[in-house]
Amino acid sequence: MPLLHFHVVEGRSDIEVKAMLDAAHEAMLEIFDVPRGDRYQIVSEHKKTHLIVEDTGLNIPRTDKVLVLQMFSRPRGEEKNAAFYRRLTERLQEECNMMPSDVMVSVVENEDSHWSFGHGRAQFLTGEL
Repeated sequence: MPLLHFHVVEGRSDIEVKAMLDAAHEAMLEIFDVPRGDRYQIVSEHKKTHLIVEDTGLNIPRTDKVLVLQMFSRPRGEEKNAAFYRRLTERLQEECNMMPSDVMVSVVENEDSHWSFGHGRAQFLTGEL
């Protein structure tokens, strides 16, 4: 946890997808200080016509390598979230040659009772986590 859901235009190779997931996980480890094995990632590929990411009037250029990342997480705070956005784009640029302008992140915060990691239990509430 957090759960990261990557939305990308179809066409990336398996190697490119793995590099993207690894870069995002490393950024999450650095900023949120979660355990290395705490990794939950989903990739959804979309036709180019099915993923529209406009710039909200900010003049942010986008390419076919655009990434919309939805992060579902317990509250992390404004400073941590902002640091994650910066580190994520740095790592994606360094390791995947992705432009920071192609990375959009949306954080969906939830509470401990909103998580079950298996066995029908809410592990944050039972004390297992």
